[in-house]
Amino acid sequence: MFLHILKSKIHCATVTEANLHYMGSITIDEELMEAAGLMAGEQVHVVNNSNGERIETYIITGERHSGCICLNGAAARKFLPGDQIIIMAYALMEPEEAKGFKPQVIFPDEHNRLA
Repeated sequence: MFLHILKSKIHCATVTEANLHYMGSITIDEELMEAAGLMAGEQVHVVNNSNGERIETYIITGERHSGCICLNGAAARKFLPGDQIIIMAYALMEPEEAKGFKPQVIFPDEHNRLA
């Protein structure tokens, strides 16, 4: 049996852009991706703390040190610049592996920079 376990989390990032006329996804600053252990194309769950919306999408790599958090496509109707969000990725693990696993969690500042 496998369990879905939290692998990576960007906690309380700020949406910087919402691009309706794009094919979909979330663009994330490459520095934030690396710090949280996320990869381009990886599936993520995105929760909007400002309005309660939740989506699943995949990651596109954004420019390093840009602070970019951009919701693309249809999600641009549910996430607006200035919204506070949480981005989470999960991994399948056997229960024994999951017991000792610690997710990579980062807490960017209001400009999506790391301390």
